[in-house]
Amino acid sequence: MQAQVEAIGFVEAPRPKAEDDFWGGEQACIALVDGFGAEALQGLAEFSHVEVLFLFHEVPPEKIERGARHPRNNPAWPSVGIFAQRGKNRPNRIGSTICPIVRVERTRLYLAELDAINGTPVLDLKPVMAEFLPRQALRQPAWSRELMQAYWTYKP
Repeated sequence: MQAQVEAIGFVEAPRPKAEDDFWGGEQACIALVDGFGAEALQGLAEFSHVEVLFLFHEVPPEKIERGARHPRNNPAWPSVGIFAQRGKNRPNRIGSTICPIVRVERTRLYLAELDAINGTPVLDLKPVMAEFLPRQALRQPAWSRELMQAYWTYKP
């Protein structure tokens, strides 16, 4: 089955290429494509956060991972399947991040801490509701906490 997905907008951000860390303090804008009016974002500013689904558009097909690997190619961390990590070399190249909403201006959504680069196609936006967040305590391996240690650190 072949599914068709089209971008609903594009990221305008200061970063031109993907990096592993230091996404804290970043601000970005998602500009909706033609065909969406301001009413598409109506009411979103009443939420504190939005989940952004986007395409890792610069990952070439030959770099797609379908098996296991060491996250960030670090042999100190265990080899885990692509679905046990959040790397960009995923089979469908879909990224997801929950971001604080800064403001909404007509067809432009301004966000903090969106870990997507300039020009990234946005596939969908979903308001974050407490009822969709985990209802139990989170569990994750130690290597993942080590990997994320500097991810949201601010680097001027």
